Amino acid sequence: MKVSSMLRQQHALIALLATLVLIALGIGLSSWQFVVVVALAKGLAALGLVLLLRCGLVSFGQGLYYCAGAYAVGMAMSYLGIRDLVPLLLLATVSAALIAALLGVLLSRYRDIFFAILTLAFTMILYGLLIRNPVLGGSDGFNVLSPGFFLLADGALSRRTMFIITAVVVGVSIWAVQRYLATPMGRLGPAMKDNEIRVEYLGASARRNIFWNYTLAGALAGLGGGLTSFSIGHIDPDLAFWTTSGEFLFIAILGGTRNAYAPFLGAIALELIRSLAFQYVPNAWQIVIGVSMLVIIIFLPGGLISIARLWLRSSARGG
Repeated sequence: MKVSSMLRQQHALIALLATLVLIALGIGLSSWQFVVVVALAKGLAALGLVLLLRCGLVSFGQGLYYCAGAYAVGMAMSYLGIRDLVPLLLLATVSAALIAALLGVLLSRYRDIFFAILTLAFTMILYGLLIRNPVLGGSDGFNVLSPGFFLLADGALSRRTMFIITAVVVGVSIWAVQRYLATPMGRLGPAMKDNEIRVEYLGASARRNIFWNYTLAGALAGLGGGLTSFSIGHIDPDLAFWTTSGEFLFIAILGGTRNAYAPFLGAIALELIRSLAFQYVPNAWQIVIGVSMLVIIIFLPGGLISIARLWLRSSARGG
């Protein structure tokens, strides 16, 4: 009981520190607020992907839920007249979770390349439906208005306010997922990755565990899509394209899968690398990102979070 209580306090402290650091960086570097907000929103989708990677599953379909969350916000604003940020984010999260639950019933039966290809197929189906739907703007998409927030007037949220709200949402998500990873269901992921048959012999249902992880991953991606729609102010079918899902996979590998805060480290690093590459080598930014990925895989196979682990080990030895 004492160990469990200490772990919960540690997770809450990590989430609080991450939120405070993000807010301090955003206030100090105001010109980078937009870049960091977009990175954090993508980090939420990558966080869901981490849950699947821990189970040994690779998904190329997180863009489906990212797009579903963004379009849920846009449609609620346009057709239902909802302008408050909180119900819009809840709608984005719940809509994506419901879609993930429906597809998860089927996908939880498959593994390896079959799972990856099916997730890719579903997200491309959504992309095809959206791009041929003139009611939702077709290939051009449509604009999303700035939301209100409780007592604030509609459209009164400044970039700094949106940044702080996003940082708080990310902090709560880190705390919740980190606690989930410490539960018996959260610990089953790496065990299933090593040997799913042994997990079944222990009395746990691998299919049920994958279903819930997939649903949670969809909810996180939908939440990220909702935040992205507010930040960018425009949504289009490219949010569901396979390259978007590939970017989430890139972020998850870049950050690492050991902790709930690692994907956000990878997302911020990717956006910074891309922004600087656009600025200094606009004709070769893809090469810069590709080389960065190779360097991480070769020297830090555990992701950027490995740097912190190595630093802690060296500090402990020095002490």
